[in-house]
Amino acid sequence: MPDKSIHIVVLLREVCDPRPPVRLTADGFGVRDRGLRRIANPADLSALEQALQFAAAKQGTVTALTIGPRRTEDLLRQAIAIGAQRAIRVWDTALVGGDCSADARLLARLMEILKPDFFFTGNRLIDQGAAPVPALAASKLGIPYVTAVLSVAMQDGEIEVLRKCDRGARQRVGIKPPCTLLVEDSSCEPRYPHKDTLLPSLQAPIEQWGIPELGLPFSELGSFGSRLGKERCSFPRKNPRRVVTPDANLPAFERILALLSGGIKPREGKLSALSAAETADKMMAIFQAEGLFGGAES
Repeated sequence: MPDKSIHIVVLLREVCDPRPPVRLTADGFGVRDRGLRRIANPADLSALEQALQFAAAKQGTVTALTIGPRRTEDLLRQAIAIGAQRAIRVWDTALVGGDCSADARLLARLMEILKPDFFFTGNRLIDQGAAPVPALAASKLGIPYVTAVLSVAMQDGEIEVLRKCDRGARQRVGIKPPCTLLVEDSSCEPRYPHKDTLLPSLQAPIEQWGIPELGLPFSELGSFGSRLGKERCSFPRKNPRRVVTPDANLPAFERILALLSGGIKPREGKLSALSAAETADKMMAIFQAEGLFGGAES
């Protein structure tokens, strides 16, 4: 890697706190629902800590990035308080309703504009699980990405990444920038802001980016750029069929199943343990019996 100041971009995302959103009342005899709490994704905070440590060792700069409404500025100010040099918030109402493909297109465009040497973010979202958008954006740009990252270091002028594998194994991967690193939540403990940086972070400038700064057409953003369309919600049956009263002599469990099935008798299931060739022949016979394939075997 050439001897120059590296540029790191960290994507911070807000998630819904999976803990029960309730609080005990003052008298202790009831609960009060306070709605879903929104917090910073823990894996993204670990990615920010990894980026700050790596940037401090290599005299680099860290840019914190969020995609969301104004409340996500709290994440950016937290990042500034613990060491980020730049903060950018991207948002427009046209970004609402996008699927993974539309979000990946947006993130890839941001990476094209910012041109980071390293793009850090969390490997998973605490409320949704796997997050494919950063990997899809890296694939769209044709740059490498590493999942389940535990640590990043430079050995003999090359970047070495330690990642988590199945069954507790560890793997060391050599990679060259530009690249995307998806960090595990358990990789490190995020630092706390210092008291001397909290107040300046509240006054720190945050860049606001919209559609003009992105340079993308509306047809590629949000619900307009989604590959998977959303259909209207409707009742499955406008005219429900009358359910025949089950036989009273049947066991209770079978009567309940008869009611839940809507009077439709389920097809009989069969379980066979055969070899691969026998299984193929058996499946072909079933398909022919069902009329899926016409004629005899060829």
